[in-house]
Amino acid sequence: MTSPATTGPAYAAVLAEVTDALHTVLDDLELDDTPITPDTRFVEDLDLESIDLVTLTAELGGRYGDRVDFPAWFASLELSDIIGLTVGQLVRYIAGCLR
Repeated sequence: MTSPATTGPAYAAVLAEVTDALHTVLDDLELDDTPITPDTRFVEDLDLESIDLVTLTAELGGRYGDRVDFPAWFASLELSDIIGLTVGQLVRYIAGCLR
């Protein structure tokens, strides 16, 4: 059974926003050839470094403002969680904050 947090217009809209933000902040990388799905891993699949994640969350913070607290969320994660972080996990967090 699919969770409501991973379906519907809010999830799809946030996924599109995260994908757009990735293309905005990482325009020098070859993301056009890399499909971005909820299972895409930031480190393993997109080869992002920590500074890239900081830039991405700053871009998303500009889009969502105070409704999404990225620093607190990242602070709650273990290093291994951050290394294995997927687009879907980030999208679910953002969608949850926007509810």
